[in-house]
Amino acid sequence: MRLFKKCLLVLGILLLILSGYIIFRSDTFIDDASTNHGWNLMLVNHTNRIPDNYKVILTKLDNGKEVDSRIAPELSQMFRAARKDDIYMQVNEGYRSSHSQQKILDNRTNYYKSKGLCTLLARRYALNYVSVPGTSEHQLGLAVDIVGDNRYTTNQSAYRWLEKNAYKYGFVKRYPKSKTSITHIKHEPWHYRYVGKKAALKMHQKNLCLEEYVESL
Repeated sequence: MRLFKKCLLVLGILLLILSGYIIFRSDTFIDDASTNHGWNLMLVNHTNRIPDNYKVILTKLDNGKEVDSRIAPELSQMFRAARKDDIYMQVNEGYRSSHSQQKILDNRTNYYKSKGLCTLLARRYALNYVSVPGTSEHQLGLAVDIVGDNRYTTNQSAYRWLEKNAYKYGFVKRYPKSKTSITHIKHEPWHYRYVGKKAALKMHQKNLCLEEYVESL
């Protein structure tokens, strides 16, 4: 029975590959991310890595998670506004070190290997969900994974509130479902990136992801 389930999983993944649904990303990158448009618009993705000399000053949140100190005031303001609407949220993940990012990628790869995939295919599949160290926005301290405080608010309620209001505080959903072919990351309704209020407003009005917005500047 176990072997049968593994075969079904492998067959399902292969069918998804053939249908073009899985976006295999390379774990190689070509450029250092640029700060030409300001620290808040630094584009980090599968082709733009964090420069070796990049430094981040962190602020610790109440639950122990850390973020870039420059975004902490707007993040707190956003959470206070949500509470006024009876939406209670928390940061599930903020800043990550390169070591932590590598561990997450390795764990995801090993998970797919345990399901019967070869190492190469397991890693390629894992890269649809986890970025290579040096290319994760979490290492900038500018990205936060936000979930509902499940004592009062469900994740879905939190996501709906963020979708409507996050831009007012300088945050945008970084990986929208409609932009997967551009971001090369699966839809993550919990992952929000600080870009500043001016950029967030324009991105919200024109339905742009960060790659598209930076390219338009």
